[in-house]
Amino acid sequence: MRMVDLITKKRDGKTLTKEEITWLIGQYVAGEVPDYQMSAFLMATYFQGMTDEEQSQLAFAMLDSGDRLDLSSIPGIKVDKHSTGGVGDKISIPLTPLVAALGVSVPMISGRGLGHTGGTLDKLESIPGFKVDLTETQFIDQVQDVGAAIVSASGDLAPADRRIYALRDVTGTVESIPLIASSIMSKKIASGTNALVFDVKVGEGAFMKTRAQAEKLAKALVAIAKAAGVASVALLTAMDQPLGVTIGNSLEIAESVAILRNQGPADVRQLTIALAAQMLVLAGKTDSLEVATNLAEDALRDGRALRKFKQLITAQGGDASIVDQPQTLPQAKLKVPVKATTSGYLTSIDAEALGTAVMQLGGGRAKQDDVLDLAVGLVLHKKVGTPVHEGDTLAMVHADSEPQEALLEAVRQAFVIGEAAPEKTPLILQVVRPEA
Repeated sequence: MRMVDLITKKRDGKTLTKEEITWLIGQYVAGEVPDYQMSAFLMATYFQGMTDEEQSQLAFAMLDSGDRLDLSSIPGIKVDKHSTGGVGDKISIPLTPLVAALGVSVPMISGRGLGHTGGTLDKLESIPGFKVDLTETQFIDQVQDVGAAIVSASGDLAPADRRIYALRDVTGTVESIPLIASSIMSKKIASGTNALVFDVKVGEGAFMKTRAQAEKLAKALVAIAKAAGVASVALLTAMDQPLGVTIGNSLEIAESVAILRNQGPADVRQLTIALAAQMLVLAGKTDSLEVATNLAEDALRDGRALRKFKQLITAQGGDASIVDQPQTLPQAKLKVPVKATTSGYLTSIDAEALGTAVMQLGGGRAKQDDVLDLAVGLVLHKKVGTPVHEGDTLAMVHADSEPQEALLEAVRQAFVIGEAAPEKTPLILQVVRPEA
């Protein structure tokens, strides 16, 4: 085979065979295909797309480029959750101990934030001492002992994806749905779980800006999971405003603790319980979403989920006292209010603009190697649909130095105030299951 022939074939909208995709990935990892040719192939894929079979084979080829975790020593069905990322999305943090508290093993491999979206691992590292880099043996032992672990992927899982993602990031091909789906699934299948719940974000604060894009991605993810023999379901969830009221690493840990105390913002609680219910059904705890929902609510009410979070923190070297004393988490030196200049109703919030503002404060990465300030961020005082009076605080900026006026104005402009209250939109827009 020749790489130029595969580039031309995809450029012309033709379908690649399993053998061609396997050869392409194998040769790239071996260093026989240069970055410039892979970049051309990625751009051809961006414009021409892939069939379900092609994107499954791409995921499997990237999966086979590295190791696969063997979780067979952990009894029962192992369930993981993956979110496509959004502003204020801290769901993995309360969700993992909640599901584990109900007897389901959750071996969660998570990522770091980049750009306007935050990363679960960064948030957890705001807990003093918390370690996200465990060996494979430590990871498996912890899931057996505690019921859950939240860790970073090892460099040996799907190394082809790591190299291809770096290329996508600099060639304008990040948004390709087949490339996104195969990237996610190569890592998730390699992690060894039996079942997956996907939270596909849609809206201005997400990578998928339209519902049509999000539905297409959700269908791609569950199709690849089915081809791999992994049970799955995908939820399309709204990301037109930040999730919850905090954006920023330690701030989101504090909000997660509130959820585990059966408190906290209603949208975060609702989505945590909804995803937990789907995970419980996939794990075989019950075949009823209603019963699963009740089980999840009970575990929040009676403190089991909170106790499990303390156990998880301690197991990964963290200081579990932050659960009872969230004020011991990293704290910013300054709190600067951003106030409304008009009255009315809050009709929309530009989630991406707020995520970008937190990145500029130092709470997110513009580049992979940026060092984070874990204390900074935003606390929202108003959410969409609430009345606003001139002079009300819209958000509190947590910063370690006086924020620039341009940043404060960008935060203010992200809150759109109108004369009438907007129509309420649901948080969960759609549930996508594999086709029979």
